[in-house]
Amino acid sequence: MRDTIMKKSFWSPFLSALTPYTAGEQPQDRRYVKLNTNENPYPPSPKVQEALAAFSVDRLRLYPSPDADLLRDAIAEAEGVSRENVFCGNGSDEVLALCVPAFFKGGRGAAFADITYSFYPVFCDFFSVPYTQVPLKEDYTMDLAGLGKADADGVFFTNPNAPTGIGVGMEETEKFVAENPGKLIVADEAYMGFFGQSALPLTKKYPNLLVVKTFSKYYALAGIRCGYAVGDEALIRGLFAAKDCFNSYPVDALCQAVCAAAVGDKAYYAAAAEKVKSERSRLRAELVRLGFFVPESASNFLFAGHEKGGEFIYRGLKERGVLVRFWNTEKLKKFCRITVGAPEENDALLSALREML
Repeated sequence: MRDTIMKKSFWSPFLSALTPYTAGEQPQDRRYVKLNTNENPYPPSPKVQEALAAFSVDRLRLYPSPDADLLRDAIAEAEGVSRENVFCGNGSDEVLALCVPAFFKGGRGAAFADITYSFYPVFCDFFSVPYTQVPLKEDYTMDLAGLGKADADGVFFTNPNAPTGIGVGMEETEKFVAENPGKLIVADEAYMGFFGQSALPLTKKYPNLLVVKTFSKYYALAGIRCGYAVGDEALIRGLFAAKDCFNSYPVDALCQAVCAAAVGDKAYYAAAAEKVKSERSRLRAELVRLGFFVPESASNFLFAGHEKGGEFIYRGLKERGVLVRFWNTEKLKKFCRITVGAPEENDALLSALREML
């Protein structure tokens, strides 16, 4: 106890007042069917394995490219943009975090939905940036009109949204961006590969749109930690300026090689995504039969509510060796977020639920 007190005494009042983000649990006490952190149930592309095998350990003596130019070139080719329109970071979380001081500090701050990625308010608090939370509509869809009216310099727009999984189509997204030319729209598309309505092509038309993506979900590389942003060259320069005030080398050499290999294998990942989407439909139908309320999902997870409550579902499943995500908040307490796993993982989930219900 004394050691804890002594160590904490060095914390600044600022840090002591923060509430950090809580990542999905990673328990080690037993083997679980892990459906709580939205990892891809299918392995990375074989080209990733080839890149790993070809990577010389001697390269680890040297610093990587500070701007990740080879990876930026690979992403630019895959996305149909120029290198100057691409920024890479240590996971999309870092890219999103850098947006806060780069674009929202010193003004009216940021706006985002009240039920969305829960790291946004943490980022804003960490950088002392004000923020406005706009409630979702009664059907759990995003209130884009409300976000547009918010007194803020920009918007974090998660599409598909998390934890609801509900997506916004490209036409509606473009209307939202076009109607708010004075706001920076940061489209967080972590799960877009399972939806297929990316706003990325719109970045060529709208200088107020920045699209952020990750290698963790669609590319099945959550363990490598890499994300990227695509947008107007001026926005990308802003992210580089923020990055170079924080970490000159955020993307390591191995990560750059692996992710460049992954982004080039479009056929493999498209096929894997189709398998996820097929399982998503099957799992949703089975959950509805079991009495769950489950909105149509455009992601690799399902937002599942039950009259017995999310905590009952979460604890009962954990006792039976299945992990899902639960938030003990007033608006989310009836729901769990369930990752779409491989068929055998989804069957284990359904078997456990039938036993409980």
